[in-house]
Amino acid sequence: MNKTLSDLLSWRYATKKMDPTKPVTQEKVDNIIEAIRMAPTSSGTQPFELIVVTNSDVRRQICKAASDQSPIIECSHLLVFAAWDTYTENRIDEVINLNIEKRGDLPLIKQYYGNLKESYVPRDAEINYAHAARQAYIALGFAMIAAAEQEVDSTPMEGFDPTSVDKILGLKERGLRSVVLLPLGHRDSAGDWLLNMPKIRKARETMVTVVD
Repeated sequence: MNKTLSDLLSWRYATKKMDPTKPVTQEKVDNIIEAIRMAPTSSGTQPFELIVVTNSDVRRQICKAASDQSPIIECSHLLVFAAWDTYTENRIDEVINLNIEKRGDLPLIKQYYGNLKESYVPRDAEINYAHAARQAYIALGFAMIAAAEQEVDSTPMEGFDPTSVDKILGLKERGLRSVVLLPLGHRDSAGDWLLNMPKIRKARETMVTVVD
């Protein structure tokens, strides 16, 4: 029996303890990565990169920078979403070239992204980084739903020192800044205190306003 999207969302939860003896298969990881790659972003810029960390020593270092949250070392794959530190002409030119490669050298493409350069490039780097980080969060949502569809557990994490993680992964030199972490693994059914807790969400009537 195929599970509905509602079933998948009810099944997933922010897994607090993962079973390190049950690694996620590469096929499932690849499917999750593809969902991230296919996620929509503003103007199709995809202003972030994904770092997949399987090295246990590196994950231990990151764990220390993340208040020792155990899923980071218990998972088999740690996804680090790293946003561009700012928008540059070269970065936008890469988007232009990819568009031309796939859609042809249409005048509209150069005009559209030319306007984007004029708007984005002069802005303060922090504003640009914040915008890029929001695009990474769109992809994070796609990743968590894709993980649930693959019956892979995940836990989104903001509780870490980004400066330390950037240093561990050498992100600053690449013009990147870590935004959010997503360990992928399989739940420890016997050891996770949260597993059997009811899912708590606001009622639809409380959080949804319909404007007719």
